[in-house]
Amino acid sequence: SPYRKVVNGVVTNEIEYLTAYEEEKYVIAQANAEIDEKGRFLTDRVLARAYGDIRLVEPNEVHYMDVSPKQVVSPSASLIPFLEHDDANRALMGSNMQRQAVPLIRTEYPLVGTGMEVVIAKDSGSVIVAKRGGEVVKVDGNTIVIKVNEDEINPHDPLDIGMDIYKLNKFKGSNQATCMNQRPLVRKGDIVEKGATIADGTSTYKGELALGKNVLVAFMPWRGYNFEDAIVISERLVKDDVFTSIHIEEFEVEARETKLGPEEITRNIPGINERQLANLDEHGVVRVGAYVKPGDILVGKVTPKGETALTPEEKLLFAIFGEKASEVKDSSLRVPVGVEGVVVDVQIFAKKKKDKKEKREKYLDTLIKQEVDKLNLELEEKKKFILDKRDAQLREILIGVKVAKDVKVAGEVIIPEGEYISENNVSQAIKIIAINPSNFIKDKDLLKKVESIIEKAKSQIELWEKIYEKRKEAVQEGADLKPGVNELVKVYIAQKRKIQVGDKMAGRHGNKGVISVVLPVEDMPFMEDGTPVDIVLNPLGVPSRMNVGQILETHLGLAAKKLGEKLGKELEKIFDREKIIDKIVEYYSIVNDTDNKILTAQRKKDSQELREVLSKLDDESLRELVRDLTKIGIPVETAIFESASEEDIKKLLNHAGIKDNGKVKLIDGRTGEPFDLEVTVGYMYMLKLIHMVDDKIHARSTGPYSLITQQPLGGRAQFGGQRFGEMEVWALEAHGAAYTLREMLTVKSDDIEGRKRVYEAIIKGKHYYDIGVPESFKVLVRELKALGLNVECIVEGQPQACDTSEPEKKKPELN
Repeated sequence: SPYRKVVNGVVTNEIEYLTAYEEEKYVIAQANAEIDEKGRFLTDRVLARAYGDIRLVEPNEVHYMDVSPKQVVSPSASLIPFLEHDDANRALMGSNMQRQAVPLIRTEYPLVGTGMEVVIAKDSGSVIVAKRGGEVVKVDGNTIVIKVNEDEINPHDPLDIGMDIYKLNKFKGSNQATCMNQRPLVRKGDIVEKGATIADGTSTYKGELALGKNVLVAFMPWRGYNFEDAIVISERLVKDDVFTSIHIEEFEVEARETKLGPEEITRNIPGINERQLANLDEHGVVRVGAYVKPGDILVGKVTPKGETALTPEEKLLFAIFGEKASEVKDSSLRVPVGVEGVVVDVQIFAKKKKDKKEKREKYLDTLIKQEVDKLNLELEEKKKFILDKRDAQLREILIGVKVAKDVKVAGEVIIPEGEYISENNVSQAIKIIAINPSNFIKDKDLLKKVESIIEKAKSQIELWEKIYEKRKEAVQEGADLKPGVNELVKVYIAQKRKIQVGDKMAGRHGNKGVISVVLPVEDMPFMEDGTPVDIVLNPLGVPSRMNVGQILETHLGLAAKKLGEKLGKELEKIFDREKIIDKIVEYYSIVNDTDNKILTAQRKKDSQELREVLSKLDDESLRELVRDLTKIGIPVETAIFESASEEDIKKLLNHAGIKDNGKVKLIDGRTGEPFDLEVTVGYMYMLKLIHMVDDKIHARSTGPYSLITQQPLGGRAQFGGQRFGEMEVWALEAHGAAYTLREMLTVKSDDIEGRKRVYEAIIKGKHYYDIGVPESFKVLVRELKALGLNVECIVEGQPQACDTSEPEKKKPELN
C-alpha cells in the first residue's frame, strides 16, 4: 500500500509503497490525523499503528502516514456508509452480502453513498468504458461505434482504421442465473473521452454501482410480524416492480452417437400427443417466445432402443434410406420441477456432415447462413468507414486543384479539363479520380499524397476481408463438439421474479432478514402527510448487533430525499440555466461551515468543483440531472472514517423541514390511530439477495431411492426427502407417537415390501397394512455376521435368517 513519508514529525508528499510485512516494522499514523498547511501534526499525541499494535505516540516517533483512510478496508467494505459506527462482525456480513445482491430490472443510485461507487462500477468490468476518445457515430441497443480521435490512432497498425466497435451484452444469463444486460449511455454525436463510461451494465445506474433501492423504512414492531429479524414489506414494492429481477436458466441436450445408431433431435417422438408438441418447431426444438412449465418438452430427442442388435438386412436398409428399422425411445429434454418462464434464446451447434435427412441439413445451413450474413454486414460497415475516411482526406487536399482531364460521371462531364475542383463537385469527382489519379493530377507531390491515401485504404480493406474470410470459414465448418456428440442444443428460459414472502433482503450494514408478510399499501403505517412506509424493520435488531450505521444512514437518507423534493419544487419556477446551477450548488453547500477550518476549506473547494462540472453539462444532461435529483433525491457522499457528523445530519434535517432527532409521528394504517411514540423513519438502501424462496422451496411425494441403502435420496435437485435424524426420533419418542415413528423408519424410508403394500392399501382405500423388514436392519445383521455373530429371527418357534428379502421356505421333513 502507498504511504506518505514523515520526516522529523513533518508529513511530506513523498510516497513509498510497503508490503504488509514491512508495515509491521514502522509507526504509521492514520490518514485523518490533523495536520497544518506545512504538514506538522496539530496534536501532542497521534493515534498510530506502531509495530503491529495500535497506540498513541509522539509526532516525532511517526515514520509514515496513510494516504487515505479507505486503504485499510476492502473494496466491498468501502461501500458501507458510516462503517466506523458498525461492529466488525456486522460490517463483514454487510460486505459479503453486497456480493449476493441480485441485479434488478430498474436500478437506482444509493442516496447515501461513500464515493467509491463509480470507481468500483468501472473496475468491476460491468460497465463499458471507452478505450479511446472520439465521436459516437452509431448507437443502438446492441452496439456503440466510436470514430476515434486522429491523435489516438496507431499509424503503425494496419488494422487500426480509427473505428472502435463495442458490442453490448443483451439479456445473457450469468453463472448464478441472474440477468446480464448493458444499456448505452451516449447519444449519436456525443464526444467522449478515453476512460469514459459509455454503457451501463448489470447493477449500475449511469456509471455508478447500484445494487439495491432506496426505500422508506420505519423502525417499529408491527403485530409480531417482524419478530426475529423478519421484514414487513408494502405491496407497492411488488406492484411497482421495485425489487423485481430477471433470471435466465440454461438447459442443454446432446445428440450422441450410440452403439445402436445415432440419437436424433426430432419432432416425431413415440407416444407423445400433438398437444405436448405444440411449442416445438418442425425440427423438434422449442420456439423462442414460448411460455413453458415444468414437464414441458424443450427439445424432442429419440434414442435407439437396445433390445435387439440390428440384423445385416436392417443395417443395409438403414444405410440406404436412413430409416430406423429398430424401435426408438423418448429421451427429450424437459423443463425441470420448479422452473417456468419464457424461452428467450435457442442455440444449435452441429458438426458439419452430410446428413441423411435433407430437411435437417437445409435447416442447419440456414443457421450458418444467418451467422455469415451478420459477419458480411460487419465487414461492409468497416469498408464504408474506411472509404468515407479516405474520401474525407482526399476532399481536404483536392479542393482548388486543377484537373488535367475531363472528369466524367455516367458520360456527363462534371469538371472540364483545366477547371478547378470546388466544394460543389468534389464528392462526385473523388469517386472517379480515386480509380486512376495519375490521369487527372499532374502535380507529382500531390499525386504521391493522393496515391498513398488511396493505397492505404485499399490495403486496409484487403486485410479486413482476409480476417472476415477466416471467420466465415470457421462458422461454415460447424461447431467443434466433443467426440461422439453430433449436435448440441442450448435453451435459455427467463423468469421474472417479483419479491415475495420467504425472500431474503439486507441493508449494507449486515442487517439481513426474511420477508414474513406483504401488506396492502393501505395497511402500512403512514406519515402525517399520508406517505405510507415501504418496509417495517424491528428496532430490536439494532442495539445488540451494534450496527448503528443503519440508523445514521436512515436519517441522512430522509434528509437527502426531502431536500431533493424541495429542490424540485424550487426549480419548477426557474428557467435560467445559471440560476438552476446556483440553486443546486446552494443545496450542496448547506453543511460547508464547520468548526474545523481545514474541513470547511475542503468543502468549499468541493462546491466550487461541482459548479465547474455542472457548467460543462449540455442542456439535455442538466435537465436529466434535475429529474434524477427530484425523483430519487440528492445523493450524499459520506466516505468511510470521514463520515457526516451528527451536526451535519441535523443541519440537513432542519433544512428539509424535519425535526433534528429524525423521528416522525406515524399513524396505524389499519385503525387510523396514531402510534403512542414517535418512530425513526427514513430512506435506507436495501438489497434483494440471491437466496430466494423459489430456489429453496421443496416438497417430495414418491420419488427416487438410493440403490445401496434403499432410502430416499437427499436434496432438492434429486427430488429427495428430508433426513429424519437421531434428534427427530427422540422428539417422536417423547410424544409417544409410536406408529408415526414406525412409519418414518420403515415404509417412508427403506422397507421395500412395506412401501408397495402401503401404496396398494392407499389406492384400495384400506387403513391397515403390513410392515416388512427395513433394509437398514438387514445391513446391521450382515455387519454382525461379518463379526462372526449369527443373528437369527425366531418365527413361530423356528429360527430364520434376518438378512434376506424372502422368508425361508420350510424344508420338507424326510420320513
